Amino acid sequence: MSKVFVAGGSGRVATALIKDLVADGHQVIAGARHPEKIVQLAGVTPVTLDLHGDVAKIASLMAGADAVYFVAGSRGKDLLQTDAMGAVKTMQAAERAGIKRYIMLSSMYALQPEKWVDYPALAAITDYNIAKFFADNYLIHNTDLNYTIVQPATLTEEPATGKVTFGEGDDTTNPIPDVAQVLATVLANDNTIGKVIMMRSGDTPIDTAVKEV
Repeated sequence: MSKVFVAGGSGRVATALIKDLVADGHQVIAGARHPEKIVQLAGVTPVTLDLHGDVAKIASLMAGADAVYFVAGSRGKDLLQTDAMGAVKTMQAAERAGIKRYIMLSSMYALQPEKWVDYPALAAITDYNIAKFFADNYLIHNTDLNYTIVQPATLTEEPATGKVTFGEGDDTTNPIPDVAQVLATVLANDNTIGKVIMMRSGDTPIDTAVKEV
């Protein structure tokens, strides 16, 4: 069992992720601007997280955690302060709190801007991908965190399949529960440290795919 901090704890991916983490036996500190919207489960402690706030405050919320997830997203409404700088602040806070493990939810091809025009779904969220480009690059090049970056294709509100394909490929979709399961599974697999995992719906069971990264 470990204690995990989830930034963006009231979102769609976060809700599914928190359920998976609890099912795996972890304790969760879930931070959100509106903590009352965080899923209520035994083992989950909701806290008020303001990504516009200072790094010291965010670090204090993370105190005692073994790993940090960033799954926050403004859905296009606050890209600079939430999706870009908010992510950076949680990285800085994790380092200040002495936490090494950091798992980022990003976007397919976020680190390859030349690809965005090739896929209508990515071209439609260019500003979001720019925010993720800077956040992902900061994580890789400006921190000493043991990071994993998960870059799914378009998220859909469909039932879980439990199966994925990792790596580059034509832009498709990912059911949100599958993305959450990948995020949760990554935590227990140190072979994913220092890796960027692009994911799409596929035919490989998630546990198998993660172990083969």
